[in-house]
Amino acid sequence: MHTNQGINLQKGSVVTLQKVNGDKLRTICIGLNWGAIESKMFFGLIPTKESVDLDSSVAIFDKSKLLLDQVYYGKLASHDGAIIHSGDDSEGDRYGDDGIDNEVIVVDLDKISEKTEQIVFFLNSFRGQDFGEIPYSKIRIYEGTPTTVNTVFATFNLSSEQDYKGKVSMIMGKIFREEDTWKFMTIGEALDSKRIPGTIQIIQDQFL
Repeated sequence: MHTNQGINLQKGSVVTLQKVNGDKLRTICIGLNWGAIESKMFFGLIPTKESVDLDSSVAIFDKSKLLLDQVYYGKLASHDGAIIHSGDDSEGDRYGDDGIDNEVIVVDLDKISEKTEQIVFFLNSFRGQDFGEIPYSKIRIYEGTPTTVNTVFATFNLSSEQDYKGKVSMIMGKIFREEDTWKFMTIGEALDSKRIPGTIQIIQDQFL
């Protein structure tokens, strides 16, 4: 469905990265956003907010599912210069959804190496905070910069679910090459892998 926030995507949705007029998107921003955990103190009388430290990462694979590169808080750019990470946000939306992305990954589709076939975006909970308690984790694809949103192409919003209980990482979606066209697929699968390398291994085994 189209809104002023772009296409509202559901799990398993696939969209071609092109504008409404059919022109290809050249450079896109993947904005990631998440909320604070609500907790209560003093016998449940006073509600409080617990900030959430999620780390957004990118894993880059070739057609043989071999890991070519990764981008995360400790490595903010891909080898080919096509993918740039805005840096680590250790709190998220502690005071409510402010409409601003916590971390942004810029992808220059024209610069992506010819060897690259799939680019997967995922989140890991640095402090082991449970995705079953995090109220939302969102991704949006837009044209602009990490600080300026020009046109939103698509959004994908995951609210906490019972199935996420005990899970501390989340595969959000992936960009993949289909002939000379780039497409985006939403995934939205929570995992119990605690660190980035373990999440990448699961992605290789199950989501490519």
